[in-house]
Amino acid sequence: MNLAAIGFGNAGGKIVDRFVEFEQSSGRSLTTGVLAVNSAEIDLAKLDVIPPDRRLIIGQTHERVKGRGVGADPELGATIARQDLTEIERQLDDVPIHDTDGFLVVAGLGGGTGSGGAPALAERLSNIYDEPIYGLGVLPSSDEGGRPSLNAARSLQTFADATDNLMVFDNDAWRQTSGSVSAGYEETNWEIARRFVTLLAAGELDGSQVSESAMDGSDIRRTLDPGGLSTIAFSQADLEAQTREQQGLLGRLRSNGQHHPEEGDLAMKIHGLVRKAVQSRLTCPANIDSAERALIVVSGPPREVSQKGLQRARQWLERETGSVEVLAGDDPRADADALSVAVLLSNVTEVPRVDALQQQAVDAQESTERQAAQRDEAIDDLLTDDEGELDPL
Repeated sequence: MNLAAIGFGNAGGKIVDRFVEFEQSSGRSLTTGVLAVNSAEIDLAKLDVIPPDRRLIIGQTHERVKGRGVGADPELGATIARQDLTEIERQLDDVPIHDTDGFLVVAGLGGGTGSGGAPALAERLSNIYDEPIYGLGVLPSSDEGGRPSLNAARSLQTFADATDNLMVFDNDAWRQTSGSVSAGYEETNWEIARRFVTLLAAGELDGSQVSESAMDGSDIRRTLDPGGLSTIAFSQADLEAQTREQQGLLGRLRSNGQHHPEEGDLAMKIHGLVRKAVQSRLTCPANIDSAERALIVVSGPPREVSQKGLQRARQWLERETGSVEVLAGDDPRADADALSVAVLLSNVTEVPRVDALQQQAVDAQESTERQAAQRDEAIDDLLTDDEGELDPL
């Protein structure tokens, strides 16, 4: 699948930056165009790979923003996004639509620019283009506090309505227990890039080998068609010693990429990787039997991709989800240094983290309203004399 990727806000821009870097390092082809949009100039300056002319600052003329961010205010983020939508559209004019399968809008939902602006942009794009508009929303950790949870819960509703499918990544499930906060987020962004690019770039003509069961963009699009929320599982394993030995030029010529001396073991290896991924490594934990559709992509050297293993994994996932809409295919990568599987579970309806997020958001909203009322009363008491004898000027 070929997508035009727009990173909205600080987290969104960094993730798309990692998308491009992972494409370059892995030889994959996903993005037909990229754009980073932010209300804070300093955040755009921190990007590593996205070219400067593909970075757009919005809200510069707004009296409360002026290039310094929106202060975690999603309403303000939505306002400046709508004001500058024409400029964003102009930046997307050079996207080769004839080679683009859809748009992907990426944002962290706990702040202000991304949580407010990304849904506004997705809604506008859906009115302009016939291609599907997908979203990637990152949920804040529960320990980040009530305000990010409130922003995320509100944005999640709007973002899901504005997109043809919203893929979700939960920081709560991936937060680091040690090291600096910035290092933790950087590692998380790499995990996001590896999972999403591995899955969404499958089947593209990027110089890799094409097999009879290769996954392609139409399969991914079909799986995403039901809409709603989706989650992605990922797992990988080391290559077999014999595979590593035959990754040299002479070995490839001898085996022609087709030799499977231990087909049974390779089949069990793939089957086990799929089960491990789905049962413990979802980008947003969900009850897998609530998924409407699913898709499996196995990526690695051709000699390690067992078709029998793919079929066993597909049959297992059909039983687990109760769905007949399960597709499975491979993405051969002769020079890959690991065997990896990515599994897309589309339109999941039982997501405990979303339920918890909504409850935390409700509690935060009630607390905010209660504190505001108490503060107004306290200020009135502070500025008014006890007997009420003074008149204000």
